Amino acid sequence: MWGCGAEGGMADMMGPGWMIGIMGVNVLIGFGLLALVIVGIVAGLRWLTKSTGQHAAGSRSDSAIDLLRERYARGEIGRDEFQRMRQDLS
Repeated sequence: MWGCGAEGGMADMMGPGWMIGIMGVNVLIGFGLLALVIVGIVAGLRWLTKSTGQHAAGSRSDSAIDLLRERYARGEIGRDEFQRMRQDLS
């Protein structure tokens, strides 16, 4: 009566439905993890491109203006040329 035969017992309590349910949960967890990985990669790439672009453009512009100021201070260029070049760089 309490055996594992076709009449009842463990076979009736654990049919194929529970395996399908577990597989469905595993698929959902897998898609969720995949989505997190993709979001992380996209966010990382956006952060890298944003920070690299700002630093590179900002330092080039600042260093160019600093060099221009030094040349003006040493007398290598005149006031009009300094103002024109500074406006070009801004």
